[in-house]
This record gives sequence, C-alpha cells and structure tokens, in this order.
Amino acid sequence: MPDVPEPAVLAVIPARHGSSRFPGKVLAPLAGKPLVAHAYSRAVQARRVAGACVAADDPRIVDALEPLGIPVEMTDAGHPSGTDRIAEVARRRDAGVIVNVQGDEPLIDPRTIDDTVDALLGDPDCVMATARRRITDPESIENPNVVKVVCDLQGRALYFSRWPVPYARDGGAAAHWQHIGLYVYRRDFLLTYAGLPPSPLEEAERLEQLRVLENGYRIAVAETDYVSVSVDTPGDLERVAAMLDAGGGAGKEDDA
Repeated sequence: MPDVPEPAVLAVIPARHGSSRFPGKVLAPLAGKPLVAHAYSRAVQARRVAGACVAADDPRIVDALEPLGIPVEMTDAGHPSGTDRIAEVARRRDAGVIVNVQGDEPLIDPRTIDDTVDALLGDPDCVMATARRRITDPESIENPNVVKVVCDLQGRALYFSRWPVPYARDGGAAAHWQHIGLYVYRRDFLLTYAGLPPSPLEEAERLEQLRVLENGYRIAVAETDYVSVSVDTPGDLERVAAMLDAGGGAGKEDDA
C-alpha cells in the first residue's frame, strides 16, 4: 500500500484584545514588536508547521500585524475561549492538524511545537496532544497556578490538576510534571470538542483540557525542558523583555 501523506499542520494563535488583567496585552510592545508577533515568529520556526495565522477579535490587532506581514483572521468577539476562536478558523481551513499557540507566550519553543505534533501523529488512538516538563522545585509542586499532569505508561494523559498529584503516601519520592499549555488537535476532533459542553471536572479545576478526558478521548503528551513564560501582567512583560535583553529567550530556566 502507498504511504499515506501526513496531514498539513496549521498553527493558530488566538489573540483577544480585551484581557481583563492586562487590556491590549497582545499588542503590548516587546523588543520593537507587538507581543503576539513574537509568538507568531516562534511558531513559524517549527519545522512541522506548514502555515500560521493569528485569530483576532479586534480590528486593532489586524491593523498592527498586517504591516508586519503576519496573516490575521478576524473571529467572533463573543467566543468564550481561545479554543472556540481557533475552531472558527479551523472550519475555514483544510489543514488536518491544528496547533493552538498561546498569543501571550512570546518565548514558545519551536522544538516543543514539533515534539508535540510528533506525539499526536505517532499515536493514532489520540485526538489531541500537549506537553509536560519535569518539576524540580518543591514550591512549584504545591503552587495551584502550576498545573500538574499525570500520564500512563504510554505517555498519555490520565489527569490534570492544580493539586500536587501524584501524592506520595509513604513519603517517598514521586515525579511531578508541569503541564505546558500548548495544544495540538486533529482538526475533526477540534470541531467536535468546541461543541461539547463544559464538563464537571473541567469546571471544578478550571482546566479546559479535562473536558477531553471526561468525554473518553485520549491525549498524547510530549516531554520537554521548555519553561512556559506567559505574560499576564505588565510586570511579566518587563520580565520577558529583560530575558530578551540578556540574550535569553530560549524558554529554559529553573522552575519559576
């Protein structure tokens, strides 16, 4: 039988102008470019990505990015999440795999994108893939803002939680893994997923990916040493700017 060609991979970067904690943050200037432009530049460096675009909710994002040659697609301003925003773009495209790259992660590692795409394409039983990194800092294990993921022996997600899972009952050492918020979907599943109602565990933990597991689907998980550096406040922006000024930006450092 002839080889089946791998599906085209499209990276979509959801960009919402009205952030509650940092309004307009996707257009905040960072090293001479809007914040979201850095996420786009990193995404197109991934060898697995055949194309990329920004999914915007506001014409100001279009006006800021189009002069830079960055493709932008307008989406419904009323979408409740970035997943719904990229699903709208996916309905217009025929790419078989969609990568959700967070617009507020300007240091996203292209190699981690590639590894996560490979994790999905390498496991036909999975409809989605994400990434994890080993936690070495005890404070991060206890921090509810650092989401943990537990996987089975095949590297598929069993559960995501804000609590320090697994619990070492007898006081022994247990490996803890931080979930990295990078998502790769098979297009058909993404369209199905966007139509599913929020699930009980998702609402309890405030973790959208639990909707996938609660509905019986499987998630492949790639391992990485990339440290997620998201910009949620002006202080975060200053921190990332300092990293770039120092010649960093590889997204690797000690646990934050």
